[in-house]
Amino acid sequence: MKIAGVTFTSQGKKIIEKLREHMEIYHYYKDKNSNFNIKTLGKKLMKEYEAIIFIGAAGIAVRTIAPFITTKDKDPAVLVIDNEGKFVISLLSGHLGGANELTLKVSNILKAQPVITTATDSFGIEAPDIIAKKNNYVIEDLSKAKNISALLVKGEKVGFLNDEAPSYLPSGYVRLNRNEKELKGLVHITNKKIHPKAVGLSKDITTLKLIKKNIILGIGCRKNYSSEKMLNYVEKILNEYNIDTTAIKLITTVEVKKNEEAILKLAETCNCPIKIWTIDDIKTVQHKFKGSDFVEKTLGIRSVCQPSVDLCGARILVDKIACDGMTLCIGEGE
Repeated sequence: MKIAGVTFTSQGKKIIEKLREHMEIYHYYKDKNSNFNIKTLGKKLMKEYEAIIFIGAAGIAVRTIAPFITTKDKDPAVLVIDNEGKFVISLLSGHLGGANELTLKVSNILKAQPVITTATDSFGIEAPDIIAKKNNYVIEDLSKAKNISALLVKGEKVGFLNDEAPSYLPSGYVRLNRNEKELKGLVHITNKKIHPKAVGLSKDITTLKLIKKNIILGIGCRKNYSSEKMLNYVEKILNEYNIDTTAIKLITTVEVKKNEEAILKLAETCNCPIKIWTIDDIKTVQHKFKGSDFVEKTLGIRSVCQPSVDLCGARILVDKIACDGMTLCIGEGE
């Protein structure tokens, strides 16, 4: 976490120095000999740092960051500490930005009182954005996440559904019950486009998906394959198997395809990395799958998409599908 510390007094400087014994902090200090302009500095801090710690008045911190605040999933964590080091206040981006977590860490170092005002934390409830941050899930819709948090704080019944850990139930939620007429909201953790157990629930309830990025696509194709055609095929097949495109964790293929424009474009569209395997890597596992004489004659290996997924340690969900010069295998990883 890239952290900036901003101080205005010698006492504040001492507090930052104490914190720097435990964590790396880039220190900005207003003294008589520095060209310190807090208005100019604000933009730099909000853009370049993941967390900002102000030592001084909360009003100064608010005025410094206010013009540059965007959205809760992009803003850095902002903390304020009084000059005596008695209180550590989580000011901005408490959940997704990690301000609440950092507040607890800093207050422990300083032996100070942490001040966390987010409602769900006050009530001992796990907000959906906290669940997402802890587990690296993608929040489907931030406005829905906010609505779910509001329902939880009001004590309304919010159902919880987790594909991988059905027995897990975070504080404040109830187990999904199809006959539960008082249900006001639903949070479900899944990589599916439409969760089967959520079908049939009232459209009036707020439903939020926390999407797990654990889908791995193994791809092989002809040289100079059409980028548009590949994207259309992938989207069509994922839709047929009820898999959310946001759940794609990575795309994997063989080294001779590492510069294939269609695969590069697909990874860019899906906002995921590409894992490349060598011919020799593929040969170690290709015996597990039915191969092609044509592919072996062309590349020296009998298959691309399935061995690539297997080498990633993923469980194969959808075996090889051939689509007009392209092959696709879908796996599920961690």
